[in-house]
Amino acid sequence: MRCSENGKRLAGKAMADHPPLPSFAAIVVAAGKGVRAGQPLPKQFAIWRGKPVVRHSVEALIAAGASRVIVAIPPGGEELAREALVGMEVSLVEGGTTRQESVSKALGTIDAAEFVLIHDAARPDVPRAVIAGLLAALDRHQGAIPTLPVVDSLAIDTDGVMTGAANRDVLRRVQTPQAFRFAAIRDAHKAWTGGQDAGDDAQVLRAHGGEVALVEGDKRLKKLTFAEDFVSQTPDVRTGMGFDVHRLVAGEELWLGGIRIEHDKGLSGHSDADVALHTIVDALLGAVARGDIGDHFPPSDPQWKGASSDKFLLHAVKLVGEAGYRIGNIDLTLICEEPKIGPHREAMRARIAELAGVDIDRISVKATTTERLGFPGRGEGIAAQAIATVIRN
Repeated sequence: MRCSENGKRLAGKAMADHPPLPSFAAIVVAAGKGVRAGQPLPKQFAIWRGKPVVRHSVEALIAAGASRVIVAIPPGGEELAREALVGMEVSLVEGGTTRQESVSKALGTIDAAEFVLIHDAARPDVPRAVIAGLLAALDRHQGAIPTLPVVDSLAIDTDGVMTGAANRDVLRRVQTPQAFRFAAIRDAHKAWTGGQDAGDDAQVLRAHGGEVALVEGDKRLKKLTFAEDFVSQTPDVRTGMGFDVHRLVAGEELWLGGIRIEHDKGLSGHSDADVALHTIVDALLGAVARGDIGDHFPPSDPQWKGASSDKFLLHAVKLVGEAGYRIGNIDLTLICEEPKIGPHREAMRARIAELAGVDIDRISVKATTTERLGFPGRGEGIAAQAIATVIRN
């Protein structure tokens, strides 16, 4: 499959938000039947949180900087895979009868790579921090896997009777993606003679004499297995509201919605006085309970005199992320007689979307007048109000 402005956008945004990671190839194993999940089609192609399951992890890997993504799919599953991954720059390979065979076939399509991540499509939520930890561990080891501690007591079951206990302190729950030096895992799969059920790729490498490091995993890497895993839960959604007013004066540039507009007057304020962006900043800060724009950029501080309001919005977006949320949408209303907003609406939407790091379809810009009543009606200033929603990651 060829792609993708979408894939390039994901990778470009990740580079802007995070330091680049070492180059790696990625394999997403999506060749199973997924019948236990009770979905009308294999679970890797079922919808979860608004997207096909497999698409979530492919997007995460591309955003982390994967140089190439290979998806192992079930026989006859090419149409489903293409629909699920439309617009993504991936290669499809038909899987085998076992997971080990599917991974081996996918590895065989990679000509050269230093590192490779192998991931199960049924774990759609892939934190970048886990990927970074895995790749860092490959400086010293041939393989690395994310793990979590075992928190429950463990019993040994013999015909329904407890016949012993296991030491949970030395046991770990294993997740994916699993990371490997490419040559080491390729050779290990070629040499595998351990039977049909390899368990996972870490066991394949160990059987070939490789050492596997344990890296801290993440609860977000939970595997989707049963029907209840697909039951929609009420998301943690917050809403913030912003309102701001700035006076129109002669001799000032007019900055509005992140763009400069030719007009005989501009907005007066300590920064560039972009009333639209200021309002959005307050809405975002309100959504995550981080005060208001004056708390972060006090007008009494001379460093903000004439400053671009872009900086204020980028700071608010950063605080939203640090609070564990992502932007759902922003709805902005501008209240003025002049200038006319319609000719500039799409440029504003595009600039706000760029600064917020979201698709343009999540940004609404509207305008209204006060029927020549009040200070906006008299052309003395511009008012703005915004509502922003943020969603827990």
